[in-house]
Formats: sequence, structure tokens, C-alpha cells
Amino acid sequence: MAPKAEKKPAAKKPGGEKRGRKKGKKSVETYKIYIFKVLKQVHPDIGISSKAMSIMNSFINDIFEKLAGEAAKLARYNKKPTITSREIQTSVRLVLPGELAKHAVSEGTKAVTKFTSS
Repeated sequence: MAPKAEKKPAAKKPGGEKRGRKKGKKSVETYKIYIFKVLKQVHPDIGISSKAMSIMNSFINDIFEKLAGEAAKLARYNKKPTITSREIQTSVRLVLPGELAKHAVSEGTKAVTKFTSS
């Protein structure tokens, strides 16, 4: 009877892991880089502490949840399976107060126009 061939272990990258992210580390998605970019556009000479950055990140997550939830309700009310820019715009009008909603709708419309034209 012939001896069985041994299986070679999978080639490892330097550092011990095989592929993808490091073992035991979960990637956490945040808005931190975007918050920082906007801060530098508005106030190039001002910094932000890690605690303030964390608060801003939580704020954006909260607003996102509110807008997405409202958009989902609107889609459901209208028996539509998809959330479109129309649902988002209506959600913004419903969730954000007065002048803030007007500016947000204006910036959103500008962004969608720029995206569709490219």
C-alpha cells in the first residue's frame, strides 16, 4: 500500500494571518475621516479632540437612523419596495427643522445632480 501524500499547510502571510483582516480584530466603520475632511474645509486651522469626534460620529449615526427609518416608513406607506432620493428628501423635510431642512435638501439635490451628470 502506497503512503498517503501529506497536505501542505496554507501559505501564510508575514505576521501569521492567512488573508483579510487580523485575527480577532473587528473592523468598525465610522464617519471620522469625513467629519475631519469637512472640519478642514470649514475651519482649516481648528482641530478636534477624540471625545468630540466620538460625539460627532454618534450624532451622524443617530441622524442616519432617523432619516433611514422615516424613509422606510414612507416607502411602506406608498407600497414601494425601494427607498429612493425622493423618500430621503421627504424624510429630511420631516425630520430636520426649518432652515436646516431647506439647506440639507439643497445640498442633497446638488450632490445627486453632480452624481448623475458624471
